[in-house]
Amino acid sequence: MLQRVQSIWLLLASVCAFLTLKLPTYSGTTPDGIPSSELMGMPNFILTVVTVIIGVLALITIFLYNNRKLQFRLCLLGIFLEIGLIILYYLDIQKYLQGTYSLTSILHVGVLLFFFLAAKGITNDDKIIHESNRLR
Repeated sequence: MLQRVQSIWLLLASVCAFLTLKLPTYSGTTPDGIPSSELMGMPNFILTVVTVIIGVLALITIFLYNNRKLQFRLCLLGIFLEIGLIILYYLDIQKYLQGTYSLTSILHVGVLLFFFLAAKGITNDDKIIHESNRLR
């Protein structure tokens, strides 16, 4: 399980997802003129829930090493959820008057990258299995 490289990528994706819960993504001035690094409104709850889903999905996917097709599909689901999460963050950030992205916003790109690398590792494993079956 952990000797497969995609397990490491999925673990890193999960760690990055959970780190985004504690670290700020954006710091700016609210429409009231108050400096803040907290995202505003109801989408904040949605952002938290989707982030937790992505982190748990990455952890669950690690243990599905016997079913590579399902593992690959869950990696794709994680990629699409993370893209949706980035879009939700962008829409919520538009509520600020001015501000800057925090350095920790790179973690979202890291989650995307790690899910992509895990999916690539799964396809490589599938390719090796098919080649070994062909040689038998």
